Amino acid sequence: MKIQGIYTPNIVPFGQGGAINEHELRRMTSWLIAKGIHGLYPNGSSGEFIRLSFEERLRVVQIMASENRGRVPILAGAAEANIDLVLKACRNYADLGCIAVSITGPYYYKVSQESIEQYFRDIAARSPIDILLYNIPQFSNEISLPVVQRLARDCPRIIGIKDSSRDFPRFCTMLAQIKPLRPDFVCFTGTEEILFPSLVMGGDGGTIASSGIIPEVILKIYQDFQAGNYAECRRVQLKIQELISTMFAAGNFPEGFRAAVALRGFDPGPPRYPMGPQEQVNLEEAKGKLACILGECGYAEAARECELRRKAPAVSLPVSRLDVEKIVRAVVSKYHS
Repeated sequence: MKIQGIYTPNIVPFGQGGAINEHELRRMTSWLIAKGIHGLYPNGSSGEFIRLSFEERLRVVQIMASENRGRVPILAGAAEANIDLVLKACRNYADLGCIAVSITGPYYYKVSQESIEQYFRDIAARSPIDILLYNIPQFSNEISLPVVQRLARDCPRIIGIKDSSRDFPRFCTMLAQIKPLRPDFVCFTGTEEILFPSLVMGGDGGTIASSGIIPEVILKIYQDFQAGNYAECRRVQLKIQELISTMFAAGNFPEGFRAAVALRGFDPGPPRYPMGPQEQVNLEEAKGKLACILGECGYAEAARECELRRKAPAVSLPVSRLDVEKIVRAVVSKYHS
């Protein structure tokens, strides 16, 4: 089965104690499938895989595979800290029926391109499941285009790449260098802002985080592209830019995306990472803006939230006793000077 179309890197909902909320994760999985997404992508960046334990990452895939029941293909994130754990993840996800795994370049330590190439060659030689390279240089070592080209040429187990570099010229150069060499090599974008342009240039689709919030809209771009309705693709692509930038601007990624998921009727639960008081205020402001943007797009539940927030009194930032003491000291110091 060729991997193509729109795959959703879903958020992971948590219960009040911080555990994975299995009920909501199952509900979200079936909702995405019912909306028509082409594949599931658990343990992506939106799913905060780095904040979960290995056992929790495995549990996420187990839950989603069980709920999926083979309805759509699953591309599972298998980025781990060393080769042994990557291969352990590969074996588990193969056993669960996933179609392939996605693996980032090594992270934390800076390593050479020669080491990165050998890293993927070793994994490809031993993996029981197909692999998509995952280039996300913001958070891991970049996988250079020469390395991608050689891996595509030499390693049948490596069947594609997800590029989240946000570098459109790199994406186009990759297509020009690799598609003639290996036409079946999957080239996914991980950046919704360039979804339509990447399809125009020959990309195969993408792992699109906002498809977990507005699957109908993201699928429309892909379907209109397939039908040759390019003017409509362009219109919708430009329409979603404000929503995407607002979710990113909310801070403490992926809290903006989790807030938007809540506006579609799900309970994402508490964050896995603490937020400061000002960050919480900023997030609340972003929630209001997201509600109004989604409301304008025709989502009734978001429109109701937008109206409620417009009528609600403004919430001021709470001032602690320590803050008050700092202000008093500053005033007294200025007075004596």
